[in-house]
Amino acid sequence: MEATEHLRLAALAARDAGHQLARGSEAARNAALAAMAHALRDGMREILAANALDVAAYHGSAAFLDRLTLTEARVEAMARGLEEVAALPDPLQRTLADWTRPNGLRIQRIATPIGVIGMIYESRPNVGADASALCLKSGNAVILRGGSDSAHSAKAINVALQRGLAASGLPPACIQVAPNADRAYVAAMLAGAGLLDLIIPRGGKSLVERVQRDARVPVLAHAEGLNHTYVHEAADPAMARRIVANAKMRRTGVCGATETLLIDRAVAPSLLPVLVADLRALGCDFRADAAARDIVPDLHAAAAADFDTEWLDSILSVAVVDGVDAALAHIAAHGSEHTDAIVTEDAAVAEHFLRGVDSAVALWNASTQFCDGGEFGFGAEIGIATGRIHARGPVGLEQLTTYRYLVLGTGQIRP
Repeated sequence: MEATEHLRLAALAARDAGHQLARGSEAARNAALAAMAHALRDGMREILAANALDVAAYHGSAAFLDRLTLTEARVEAMARGLEEVAALPDPLQRTLADWTRPNGLRIQRIATPIGVIGMIYESRPNVGADASALCLKSGNAVILRGGSDSAHSAKAINVALQRGLAASGLPPACIQVAPNADRAYVAAMLAGAGLLDLIIPRGGKSLVERVQRDARVPVLAHAEGLNHTYVHEAADPAMARRIVANAKMRRTGVCGATETLLIDRAVAPSLLPVLVADLRALGCDFRADAAARDIVPDLHAAAAADFDTEWLDSILSVAVVDGVDAALAHIAAHGSEHTDAIVTEDAAVAEHFLRGVDSAVALWNASTQFCDGGEFGFGAEIGIATGRIHARGPVGLEQLTTYRYLVLGTGQIRP
């Protein structure tokens, strides 16, 4: 079937299914999530076999291979994520505001689903499970289009999720997938005004830019994770070593990984060599400015573009700065307003940094890799939003709702 027609039929079915979800009970949605988690565990062997096909066909960086690869532990984490979402409070029918006008009219602002969501994502196969869980719990139907790199994995995961959905008695159109990874389907989704209520892209810079440029549907997008960890002169050295190593090297291919280390000139001579040694022992390479190379001469020199590069790999940009305002200026010039952190024991400096940095997530004395919906207590995330409309930071259940108004009268008429 031609992509535009397939999307039209899928969206119409999704609209009907979404209405059933929105009118249905939280208990039914939670039961479906529990059944879907059971189906993921039950389908573990098939999911891992499908993922092995994707891994065998992939030829790219080690960091992206890590994003693509599933293990028993990662499939189990997907299943637990569904259960954690089920255990969260119901995001629907919350009263966000309630007031009475002088004429006696009572007005309530009530949380409600967005509607039909289109999700376009690339290599990480677990994204389909996370998006399905969050959309289902928040009463939204979702149409998923995964990337070609993870096509076998995404299909196997969706088969398991659909099995759980069917067992729970909810309409299968709540969660649908594109029939293939053809780019024509992406074009149909981007042109799907009136069919889709929101598009969420999750992937590399080129995907997000294309969606933002071409979409005729509202977009909830994220920018690159050009994240910084700033080590202030009042940082505890042992804490700085732990945080920097984790922020960069825990998983280099995730959007919360630190890509640039900023360090105060006052402590750089003593602390930078230690940080470099720690990171080198973990397999990290560097792109450093002249001041950093004066301290550790064998660091690779940074090119002009390096401080504007999201490495998503075992490479770290390094710059020496003169205090917190210089660090903020560097972040403003080179960052993507995603996630930035300061390490310091000076509370006043920390407050100045947290107020001065304009990122979706700012941290004090913690790794940037905590920028994650699960770590925020959201159960999972559908992405990290860096725009300024509707949502910023990890997008969970609450961010997948909008609102409407209920007006309760006692016979009032307008003069």
